Amino acid sequence: MLDEWKRERQIRKVLSGLARQRVAMILQPQGVWVIERALQRDEDTEAALMTCHMRGWVEPLHDSMPTGDLTPDMKLPSGPLFTRTQTVFRLTEGGWSALNRAHAWTVAGIVIAILSLIATIAVAS
Repeated sequence: MLDEWKRERQIRKVLSGLARQRVAMILQPQGVWVIERALQRDEDTEAALMTCHMRGWVEPLHDSMPTGDLTPDMKLPSGPLFTRTQTVFRLTEGGWSALNRAHAWTVAGIVIAILSLIATIAVAS
């Protein structure tokens, strides 16, 4: 049970990390995006992204986008800029709702409304 909670927490962390990404600039002439606050993609992150995709929270925006990393001192590498390709994802409406826990707020509002109705009927009788 604890592992399940940790896994769900990691999935939500990846979802919120995806929401924080932003395009800093576009390299010309190829039109390659430079993404700030990009997710560090590893096996666990990829699995979490595929889970989010399966749940309808994210969708592919660009397939096979050239990808590379900065050096530890945040400079461009001296060798090739792009070492691999990755899919760039975007959040869907469902992803934003899951991130903001809209369903939980709706259920809480309904519960409060029902309790208020019961209290009003009890006081009126």
